[in-house]
Amino acid sequence: MITVVVADDQPIARHGLATMLGAAGDIEVVGLAADGREAVDLAARADPDVIVMDIRMPVLSGLAATAEILDGTTGPRPRVLILTTFDLDEHVYEALAAGASGFLLKDCSAEELVHAVRVVAAGEALLAPTVTRRLLADFVRARPPRALAAASARVAALTRRETEVLVLIARGLTNREIAERLVVAEETVKTHVSRLLGKLGVRDRAQAVVVAYDSGLAGHGR
Repeated sequence: MITVVVADDQPIARHGLATMLGAAGDIEVVGLAADGREAVDLAARADPDVIVMDIRMPVLSGLAATAEILDGTTGPRPRVLILTTFDLDEHVYEALAAGASGFLLKDCSAEELVHAVRVVAAGEALLAPTVTRRLLADFVRARPPRALAAASARVAALTRRETEVLVLIARGLTNREIAERLVVAEETVKTHVSRLLGKLGVRDRAQAVVVAYDSGLAGHGR
C-alpha cells in the first residue's frame, strides 16, 4: 500500500482528494492537513510515502512545509507531490529546489491524481513532462550563475551513457522507455540511473532533472 497525507486548506478540496485516492486499491490516506504546519506534524507521525501538498496554505505555506519536511531529515523521506495552478504559483520553482518530486494541476481528474501518486511514490519519473519542462526552464533562468556552474561540474563527472540517460530522464521518459530508446535492458537503465544520482549527489529523478536544466544539458524546448 502507498500511504498518503493530503494537505490543502480548502475542506472540499482536501476531502475530495482523499476520497479519490481512497478509492484506489493500492493507496491509503493516513492523514489530512489543513495547513503546512499540520502537514509537517503528520509527516513525522504518520511517516507517509507521499504528501499531496497545496502551495498556498495558512500558518505555514506548502513551500515552507516542503522545505521543513525534506531538509535535514535522516532515513527515508516522503515524496512531495505539489498541487499547483501552474501559471499562478510562481513559488513552485522554490518547491522544486526544496526537494518536491512532482507537480499536479489542481483541475486534474481522479485517474490523473492516482497515477501521479503512484509515479511519485515509485520515484520513476516526473509527472506531466510538458508542464515540468516549462516550469524548469523558467526556474533555471532565475538561477544564479554559481548554481549553473556547479551543475555543469557535476554533470561533467558522468559517463557518456549516464549523460544520455540523464537527458532522457529530463524529457520525462520512464526507465522502460529509456531502455527502448537506447536498446538496452531495463535493469541496465536502473543501474545507470542509480549511479548518476549518486554522482550528482541528488535523492531522486526530480532533483536530477534540476541539475540537467541548471547545467544546460536539457535546455528549454529540447
